[in-house]
Amino acid sequence: MTERVIIGHDCIAEGVDWLCASEPRFATAMQGLPPLPLRLKPDGFAQLLSAIVSQQVSVAAAAAIWGRMVDARMTTPANVTAAPADDLRALGLSRQKVRYAHALASAGIDYDALRDAPTSDVTRTLTAVPGIGIWTAEIYAMFSLGRADVFAPGDLALQEAARMIFDLPDRPKERALRDMAQGWSPWRSVAARIMWAYYGQSKQREGIR
Repeated sequence: MTERVIIGHDCIAEGVDWLCASEPRFATAMQGLPPLPLRLKPDGFAQLLSAIVSQQVSVAAAAAIWGRMVDARMTTPANVTAAPADDLRALGLSRQKVRYAHALASAGIDYDALRDAPTSDVTRTLTAVPGIGIWTAEIYAMFSLGRADVFAPGDLALQEAARMIFDLPDRPKERALRDMAQGWSPWRSVAARIMWAYYGQSKQREGIR
């Protein structure tokens, strides 16, 4: 069976209605939240390379480095493969990220085929590339491919949101949250959007920016 893909706000609304009906604590969490964003992004090589660039650096630093990558046209597999390591280092990539960028460029991923592949195949294909972990693969499936039933339990904001929404004594670990999210299928991606929105609003109330 083809997996459901989120293509617009109507899909988000359908998922919210289902989740709120099946789990009252989501209905409570939605009270006072603004409309949930689509958060959809392009797919393909450049999106994954940008994710690698963003690892373990600030948002501002990632934006600056990615801007230099774009200006240098280092956003295609061919150009990255042909670029010497020193050239990529000069744009701001660490030695490790240069290795990751070259690995992604030479991986031969068929990005068009991923659009129709089962999510399990998407994550398996992407995590085979050095520098791409399960969190990055799940976020790619969720937002670049629009999959409706994907969750990223390794995300710290989702873990903290789960603690708050479900009144847990501690922040759940990745495996526990993955198990917990099974009950939110087939709309786990929408559940994640609710939880990110709730987390963001809660932190604003606490004065954290």
